[in-house]
Amino acid sequence: MTTGSGSSQEPERKFQTLSGLEVKELYTQDDIEGLDHDRDLGVPGAYPFTRGPYPNMYRGRLWTRRQIAGFGTPQATNQRYRFLLEHGQTGISTDFDHPTLTGYDSDHELAEGEVGRLGVAIDTINDIRDLFDGIPLDEVSVSLTINHPAITILSMFLATARKQGVAWDALRGTTQNDSLKEFHGQKTFALGPGPSLKLTTDIIEFCTKHVPNWYTVSISGYHTRESGSDAVQELAFTIAQGMTYVESTLKRGLLVDSFAPRLSFFFGCHNDFFEEIAKFRAARRMWARVMKERYGATQPESMRLRFHTQTLGSTLMRQDPQNNIVRGALQALAAVLGGTQSLHVSGFDEAFDIPSEEAMRMSLATQLILAHESGVANTADPLGGSMFLESLTNSMEEAAWDYIKKIEDMGGGSLHQGMLQAIETGYIEQEIARSSYEYQKRIESSDQVVVGLNQYQSENNQPLELFQFNPEEEDWQKKRLAEVKSARSQSDVADSLHAVTKGAKNDENLMPLIMSAVEVSATEGEVMDALRDVYGEYVDPGVF
Repeated sequence: MTTGSGSSQEPERKFQTLSGLEVKELYTQDDIEGLDHDRDLGVPGAYPFTRGPYPNMYRGRLWTRRQIAGFGTPQATNQRYRFLLEHGQTGISTDFDHPTLTGYDSDHELAEGEVGRLGVAIDTINDIRDLFDGIPLDEVSVSLTINHPAITILSMFLATARKQGVAWDALRGTTQNDSLKEFHGQKTFALGPGPSLKLTTDIIEFCTKHVPNWYTVSISGYHTRESGSDAVQELAFTIAQGMTYVESTLKRGLLVDSFAPRLSFFFGCHNDFFEEIAKFRAARRMWARVMKERYGATQPESMRLRFHTQTLGSTLMRQDPQNNIVRGALQALAAVLGGTQSLHVSGFDEAFDIPSEEAMRMSLATQLILAHESGVANTADPLGGSMFLESLTNSMEEAAWDYIKKIEDMGGGSLHQGMLQAIETGYIEQEIARSSYEYQKRIESSDQVVVGLNQYQSENNQPLELFQFNPEEEDWQKKRLAEVKSARSQSDVADSLHAVTKGAKNDENLMPLIMSAVEVSATEGEVMDALRDVYGEYVDPGVF
């Protein structure tokens, strides 16, 4: 019996991307025969922005190093902020705990055991003040990774900036505020698709008028990818979400060029190096074309897709966790070659818990080595023109548009209505589940090799010094909340919450009313309860 490369007993190897797109043995000019350089590529910084959002890219300014942080009390997270800034971080990104993400206070029965566990606990404006104590809000950009309660947390943040004497036009940063992806991504929803979309639009409208340099939405594919989607689905559903927010805001009467420049994106980065780079390039081209051709944008800033990247925590393994350093570096390099504007490299120990300080130091060092030692920042779009990459970019875009067309058809030609329908019927969730199942089957059969997991296992795992959560922080947070509640004016709180409820019933923009409520120490949970009283509490339909 022969055992060489031609043995019939060896399974036929498939050469394809993680999303199932075919990869040929060799790419030639024939594979990009229909590619028009001026129409499809252009130059960096010019429509359709395929080659990058800015002309000289990292020669002019390196990407923002923005490692996310958040755990325990605001005081504990504030200390991590300071540590990161001291070690080379250039922007702040905030993780919130599950009760905060879903709109419940730390003393709520559903919050028990979850307070501060996987993010920082925020109940009142006092917590936001402590979170950013000593952080110059007019010098450091801030990202708030929260969605359905984003209107409450942003109100607290803006009121805190005002108390610090920082003008709102000096603020730089973003609220994630991507309400739609919660139903198939992170699953930390508080309200239904329609009401949550209304709140997202409230923020866009308010900040367009009053906080001009703030990115109002970070349209997120990251959580969609973490929930099991492939790269094509991440691209398609993220662009579709962005289109829905544009259509919702246009219905408010705002001109597209007044708000579109302050929309940003947030993608994950997986291990398939070239597919990820192609995804980022396709995203820029798709967004530029849809903004110009469908929504009539005339300003380049309205067509220029800018994005933050986070290397994917779901790719990190408990087995041989030091291997995760290599995975993080590979994904970070793909993000940079894809033209990211800011970057978080997940800690190599995140498969176990919140990353340790040592893991975060290593993640920052990874970014610094890429920036200063690798040479990748010396020229704009160094891979532009690669026959393989340009062909793959085209394939990614075509496959993503197929998904978007299906969603639009669900709404009878309206992407806005189609997206809501796709969420409510579970279509998006089912598509992601199918992709996740297929990927897991490939891992279990070893068709997809994961080093240290299903092949090349090591018998010598080095012990890690993991982050240690202090369980007493939950009690501290509850005690602090009780003190605020006892010291505030109950009548002022009641009146402000009544105004929020009335405004919701009258379909007003709720930002000013919620800001007034938090300034008299209404809690996040109380504000969200006032909204639930009007909009109802969302119950996941459970499509599986």
